[in-house]
Amino acid sequence: MIFEHVYAHVASYARDEWPWSVPCVRGLMAEGLRFTAPVTFLVGENGSGKSTLVEALAEGFGLDSWGGSHDWRYASHRPKSVLGERIRFDATPRGRRMLGSWAARKGFFLRAETALDALDREGFAPESVSHGEGFLAAFRGKFLQPGLYVMDEPEAALSFASCLELLGHLDQLVKNGGQVICATHSPLLTALPGADIIEVGEHGMRRLAWHELTLVDHWRRYLADPQSYLRHILD
Repeated sequence: MIFEHVYAHVASYARDEWPWSVPCVRGLMAEGLRFTAPVTFLVGENGSGKSTLVEALAEGFGLDSWGGSHDWRYASHRPKSVLGERIRFDATPRGRRMLGSWAARKGFFLRAETALDALDREGFAPESVSHGEGFLAAFRGKFLQPGLYVMDEPEAALSFASCLELLGHLDQLVKNGGQVICATHSPLLTALPGADIIEVGEHGMRRLAWHELTLVDHWRRYLADPQSYLRHILD
């Protein structure tokens, strides 16, 4: 483990203004977020705030919100988010060394919507390969050293087989001393043994086992009987 706890402090804020209006952000402000495993998955519906959280965590570590590795400070012209500016980490000794020295800081932020630009910057030439192959090239070439690796819906460009390959990379990465925080909709990724799973939503944040996740239940029922879902949305 590199980080054990993350929190944010603001002296005062308007609860009806973004991002403070998002329940999981208010939970972070009130209690912080404790990490109990080298891999943490954040799951929830669109708009639940999971992407807001992972972006802020990446920014708090010094990664560009636009995506990319620690080798690039800020490729975009966009300033840090108001939440990212306030993120603080409780770190292990190794994490404190990383926070104290830019040269010692290793990591990567992969977000689906800006991945092509980030991968091009990192030298993976996405124009010559598929979107998914660019993702896998980043995993193979950059997800290697001890550090913080933050991902926002990496499954967006990956096939079933490629998601399985990603799980293999994550398993090897944590064995090498890395720590992963990933926002996802994937029941395949969240099944990684030993991972901590946090569901975000109107309730804020809560830890659940894989088989308790709403997304797992929906996928299980859909695959067993697609028509039970489709009859409600198709004429």
